[in-house]
Amino acid sequence: MVPFTLDYLDHVALLVEDLEKSADWYSSYLGLQRVTFPEWTPFPVMLLAGNSGIALFPRGDKHPARGINTVDHFAFRLSLEQLEVAKRYLADAGLEYVEQDHVYFRSIYLTDPDGYRVELTAPTT
Repeated sequence: MVPFTLDYLDHVALLVEDLEKSADWYSSYLGLQRVTFPEWTPFPVMLLAGNSGIALFPRGDKHPARGINTVDHFAFRLSLEQLEVAKRYLADAGLEYVEQDHVYFRSIYLTDPDGYRVELTAPTT
């Protein structure tokens, strides 16, 4: 046992082709709120959902991909009721997603503009 306690996952850093396009996607389709830190301009672009979020960095020479480490997916939690609202909203917006029942959780998976898989997951109990 470690002598400290983690509170939550703070953020996931993603390398993207177009900072504004990706920021708009996460704001428009998932409702993440953009947070600005003047000292960090122009990047990372920080987007938050509650206490967790993502940090967008431009893909390129300054931030190259790091070898074989890849992100399979990352997940945002919501209630079953809100998952149903999200499904209707995303379908109406023309976004495709895949549903999966994990017994203890129900999830949908969608893909962002850079190909990252984003999971929206809700506990069933």
